[in-house]
Amino acid sequence: MRVIGLIVALIAGQAAQAGCGPDPAPCAIDGGDYHAARPDAPDGSALVFIHGYNSSGEAMMRARGMVEAALERGYTVIAPSGQPMQSGDGRTWSFRPDRSGGRDDIAFLQAVRDDAVARFDLDPARMLLAGFSIGGSMTAYVACAVPGAFSAYAPVSGNFWRPYPESCAGPAPMFHTHGWRDGTVPLEGRVLRGGALRQGDVFAAMRIWRDTNGCPKLQADGFDTSGDFWRRRWSDCAAPLELALFDGGHEIPPGWTDMALDWFEGLTAPE
Repeated sequence: MRVIGLIVALIAGQAAQAGCGPDPAPCAIDGGDYHAARPDAPDGSALVFIHGYNSSGEAMMRARGMVEAALERGYTVIAPSGQPMQSGDGRTWSFRPDRSGGRDDIAFLQAVRDDAVARFDLDPARMLLAGFSIGGSMTAYVACAVPGAFSAYAPVSGNFWRPYPESCAGPAPMFHTHGWRDGTVPLEGRVLRGGALRQGDVFAAMRIWRDTNGCPKLQADGFDTSGDFWRRRWSDCAAPLELALFDGGHEIPPGWTDMALDWFEGLTAPE
């Protein structure tokens, strides 16, 4: 029975690692590529998930717990690949506005969106952009620069870096998740490369998003500590804002996918 279970798990893992739907090769577009997995019963919605530093879209599709949870809910899962790093086989993102050179990754992610909508018959009004670590930071900077590019944004373990944006283009639904014990991207941020790089403070990012989203009060108006996540939400805003903390480190925590997709689907649920 254990062998059968292992075979089933391997088959499921192979399905989640699909390149471009049924095609094992990634979906190629100008400037790069992305991987995509389709559910058995697609409903037009999509989870676009941006990988972290020194990873890739292909590696992101091996996060089977996250991918399979989204596929089971009818979401097409899209994993774009960042720019090749100077050393090694991994990829990275030009997420900071002060970083010059290389690909315009904000434009690239919008090109991924457009290609995926046409290729897989997706609804552009039902696309959640999320990301892990610097993929989370990339998610936040896309939301800040072009808030209407995706329906909502859900960064994990990464948001704005110092120096912080002076302003954003407009409100954007934002759901940030972070580990209480994260040592790679601490809640307060940290200094790297002798001060050349400075990660941001998550609570400072929440202040920027409160201002951007037009939240009239500093304090949250909703709380939930009943499960694995401690959640704070600001609802009386031009766009909803939520922070979820969990007892863990630098990771995509178990249960994140369903929590984030429940939040996302609640944005358009009838009152």
